[in-house]
Amino acid sequence: MTARRVFVALQAFLLLVLATPAPSQGTATATPEKLVVSKALHAAPTELFDVERVVDGDTIHVQRGGKLVKLRLLAVDTEEKFNGNADSQSGSKPSTVFGEECALWAQRFFADLAKPGEKPKVGLFFPDGKEQLDNYGRLLCHLVLADGTDYNLMLVELGKSPYFNKYGNSGFRHDAFVAAQTAARANKLGIWDPKTNQPSTPGAPSAKRPYEKLLPWWDARAAAVDAYRAARAADAKSDFDADDPALLAEALEASKERDVRVFGCLERTFDEENGTLTLLFKTQDKNRALRVRIAKEERAKFAALALEKRGDDYVQNYFFASGRVVGGSRGFEVHVSDPAKLVPAGPEPAP
Repeated sequence: MTARRVFVALQAFLLLVLATPAPSQGTATATPEKLVVSKALHAAPTELFDVERVVDGDTIHVQRGGKLVKLRLLAVDTEEKFNGNADSQSGSKPSTVFGEECALWAQRFFADLAKPGEKPKVGLFFPDGKEQLDNYGRLLCHLVLADGTDYNLMLVELGKSPYFNKYGNSGFRHDAFVAAQTAARANKLGIWDPKTNQPSTPGAPSAKRPYEKLLPWWDARAAAVDAYRAARAADAKSDFDADDPALLAEALEASKERDVRVFGCLERTFDEENGTLTLLFKTQDKNRALRVRIAKEERAKFAALALEKRGDDYVQNYFFASGRVVGGSRGFEVHVSDPAKLVPAGPEPAP
């Protein structure tokens, strides 16, 4: 059988299991009667938007300003549902039975919020008051229910999602998310239940997300983001974020007078025809990305950083690059020749 046919067969099997409740399968945990923390974060929103589509537990579409807006909820990352594409499977985020359950649960949850003849209505909250899009054009936000409940935090409280700090700790209520995850793990809710995604038949197809490896990696990355935030707060004229093209433009201007430091996530490396190593940093705008260049004759100096592997999972891949930002054919560039000018921004993940 081809990989695709095997995946389709696996998907059909898991959906059959999902449709047949069994305690050993670790199905979705019922909603507790009280969600004290998530209901304490917000007042009832003054502006509500119609929910048009619930894609999965953390991707919702709403009508806003006469347009369909795709939301990506901050600080959460529910497990992947089945999409029928074997090639899209990820070792760090596989499609799981619980991911499918969570998507179905979310669809029922929002449907139950709707008044007769109306669509479900929700509010939006932006922690720093600034609206931003992710790389897929989705609006990053907290979703607030009509009674003020923070849906993002509720997902963590129920064990539907881990506290997702891969891109930095929550700037809104980090402590609340940590407490919610700690309680959910202690009570073995949802993803923290050892039976979740565990097949009842030994050897049956299954997939489990490796949280024991993911959480230390996310924490190490969050520490790097915290280091940048502290540096930026101390000196906004010297430290800039590679993920924000507007800040890179500021760095370009500042570089006319002095060296600056740029913080970013190393996404990929490329070997150029002339032997130069190019480091591509993650960005909101692929047409204005930062590329760090290391000349062929200088590459040996950087061997200890194992840069070609920094785009892999489970390693620290946030860096500070110091030097002059210049304009390039595809965005911005920094040329470095000294390893002291390219350093990991945070610790390596705990083993």
